[in-house]
Amino acid sequence: MDLYDVQGYRVARRRSDLALAPGEAIVAGGTWMFSEPQPSITGLVDVTGLDWTPIEELGDGLRIAATCTIADLVALPPRPQWPAQRLFADCADALLASFKIWNTATVGGNVCRSFAAASMVSLAVALDGTALIWTPGGGARRLPVAALVTGNGRNELAPGEVLRAIDLPGYALRGRAAMRKIALAELGRSGAVVTGRRDPGGALTFGITAATVAPRVLRYRYPPAAATLVADAEALEGYYTDPLGSADWRRAVAGVLAAEILDELTDGAAVDEDEIVGGVA
Repeated sequence: MDLYDVQGYRVARRRSDLALAPGEAIVAGGTWMFSEPQPSITGLVDVTGLDWTPIEELGDGLRIAATCTIADLVALPPRPQWPAQRLFADCADALLASFKIWNTATVGGNVCRSFAAASMVSLAVALDGTALIWTPGGGARRLPVAALVTGNGRNELAPGEVLRAIDLPGYALRGRAAMRKIALAELGRSGAVVTGRRDPGGALTFGITAATVAPRVLRYRYPPAAATLVADAEALEGYYTDPLGSADWRRAVAGVLAAEILDELTDGAAVDEDEIVGGVA
């Protein structure tokens, strides 16, 4: 789409170029930016000119640059020591986007847009991803992606802040992981996305996105009984109604999908209720 209100376009080459003039906005892949009118934006600052390395090892984990494309993320050669890497492709597929979009859309753009059904948010939440945020004046701060997104299309980024990268810790990548999603239409936007991860020590983490206006996380030191997990999932706040599903439906299917993931990650093994320690993050 032509953005008739945009009068200026510049490419950021250094961090100082990220200082925004009134009316300017950051753009990377632009797959959302150019999809609809942007009457409040008069200038664009392209961060792809900063040439951030798309994906790099950080300690025993990974750093995914905000400008990393979906295609680059999926093309990362698999590491046998990181079973949870399977979620990269699973979450990318949840976008239901063409290869053209995969080669243009960025991980950071999907996170910063912060839609409830943002699949890169689902990925980061599943793997305890932390957002590295550049602040005006040369500083930086870190925030879990699960806390960064505060609503459907809303987040904690302050004016002038720029998402630099998403860091995924090694312990999360070494866990077993699974994802389930559901939509009312075969090629419709996800009405609920549930992710699960079981760490080598046995602890489990479940993330619920798309069904809730902001990510919700359930954590357990030991595998819970299915009934406990379903009840915890249904008790979460933030389920909402829109043309793609009712809040009651989203609440119900989130519990069902979470139970399916629990069964997969525990190989259907029974648990002792006396050992359950649950909690909501």
